[in-house]
Amino acid sequence: MARPQASRRALAVARGDEPADLLITGGHVFSAATREFVDTSLALADGVIAGWGEREAREVIDVDGAALTPGFVDAHMHLESTKLWIDEFVATVLPHGTTAVAADPHELANVLGVPGILALMEAAAPLPFTFGVYAPSCVPASHFERSGAVLDAADIAELVERRGALGVGEVMNFPGVIAGDPEMLARVAAAGQRRVDGHSPGVSGRALDAYLAAGVESDHECTRLEEAEEKRRKGMWVFLRQGSASQNLVELAPTILAHGTDQAAFCTDDREPDTLRRLGHVNDCARLAVAAGISEIDAILLASTNPARYHGFTALGSLGPGHQADILCFSELASWEPERVWQAGRLVARDGEILPGAVPASPPPALLRDTVHLAMPPSPAELVLALAPGTRVRAVGVESHSLTSRHREVTLEPGADVIHAAVVERHHGTGRIGRGFATGFGLGRGAIASTVAHDAHNVVVLGVSGEDMAVAVTHLAQIGGGQVAVLDEQVIAEVALPLAGLMSDRSAAEVAEQLRVLGVAAAERLGTTVDEPFMQLSFSALSVIPELRLTDGGLVDVQRFAYVSVELA
Repeated sequence: MARPQASRRALAVARGDEPADLLITGGHVFSAATREFVDTSLALADGVIAGWGEREAREVIDVDGAALTPGFVDAHMHLESTKLWIDEFVATVLPHGTTAVAADPHELANVLGVPGILALMEAAAPLPFTFGVYAPSCVPASHFERSGAVLDAADIAELVERRGALGVGEVMNFPGVIAGDPEMLARVAAAGQRRVDGHSPGVSGRALDAYLAAGVESDHECTRLEEAEEKRRKGMWVFLRQGSASQNLVELAPTILAHGTDQAAFCTDDREPDTLRRLGHVNDCARLAVAAGISEIDAILLASTNPARYHGFTALGSLGPGHQADILCFSELASWEPERVWQAGRLVARDGEILPGAVPASPPPALLRDTVHLAMPPSPAELVLALAPGTRVRAVGVESHSLTSRHREVTLEPGADVIHAAVVERHHGTGRIGRGFATGFGLGRGAIASTVAHDAHNVVVLGVSGEDMAVAVTHLAQIGGGQVAVLDEQVIAEVALPLAGLMSDRSAAEVAEQLRVLGVAAAERLGTTVDEPFMQLSFSALSVIPELRLTDGGLVDVQRFAYVSVELA
């Protein structure tokens, strides 16, 4: 993807024939190519960097020795996981220095298909942000779940060839690709000359060879250093992930220390609004990387230049002449909090705050609402498996700070950390319900439920009693989706997510506070002990991450890629 040619006026400014719109003086300018800071001025015109050095300018800003770097780029994320609509997301991350993301809207696509993706792209267009979109490859993620839509290879090709998608989004059905499934291979091939993002947790050896040979180019699911090392050695791009639940950056930092930054970048994948407000975004990845021993220069490359290069954002990732003027100004680079943020030459944030009017409102379209369609409210008996005490069962096991579930075998007995689990199909009113058990949540009473349930986003519910579970599911249908905590058949906390059952139409501050109250209710009144219980809940149905998952079709052993019985023989 060639970098757009600068305007005639920008060329005139570059030559010194006309004054720049803005001259930023007194800064240490980061050069990605030579891995150094250069003391020079930046001349801006028509949203691009026209040149380095002193020029006439209509406005001059002296940054008094501050570090100037390219805007940060998230190499892989899902807008839907922030629970924010796009204008609120942009207004939240711009002050932290993120000016571009590569987004895979497969969550929205699993609910609304291609129309949902196009609505998102249209809403992103007027915002001061580079919002790159990938064509989702796994809608649904596997044949074990019923989603709201299905995207085949032709749909993906249409998005890539005619709708401006950057490439093919994370290929989650890695067993299908490795086995040579014709439809999955056709979806990968639909990328043409563009990128194919991967998703291959724990895949190694010959299986990884096959996955790469099929055309997949990246992975953000590495949780162990040896896994990242093998993938990098074989030429795969590795994105070091630091989300709200999956936090793998520090564990993987030694691969950068040992082998440098080539074919690596930072990503957040799934980061909730309270995390965004409290810790930041890609800048938080840079902060953690430096604390883990990675140099500041390498952290800047991983946060900006490398992801821009991978995704074909050729105008980004550099402060060289001709590049878009996405500039971060750090009075103290070690803070990783920019004092000023320019996007396409316009100052949009200062001192950690978005400037008034910098991000125009982009109202969500009507098609995103009213997406929870149950056959009828489920009864308590429909949501639980009534098995005798002493029965041995398979249970989905969760652990804090990891989205990889465990295949647990537990005995149903008083005092055991095992609760009922169910997934209710919510797109087509089929009445299909998968039932099973979960462990590791610490839930001692009541129920929790969510329409954020990767990746088909049906209603996932956990509880001690069927009565509380039924109230939770019914309430979510009534409010158009969200997350809820129930005790003694009463709703005690909720976060309404009326946009596709995934996102709120409220501010980041409001959503963060609602999530805080919900988390407190789950811990203090229901007894949950796992960190981020609703994040863990929302991933408990994802049938393409090891080891055991529950979908609306039943219990899935991801290692075997097959349904398994709940009861043990």
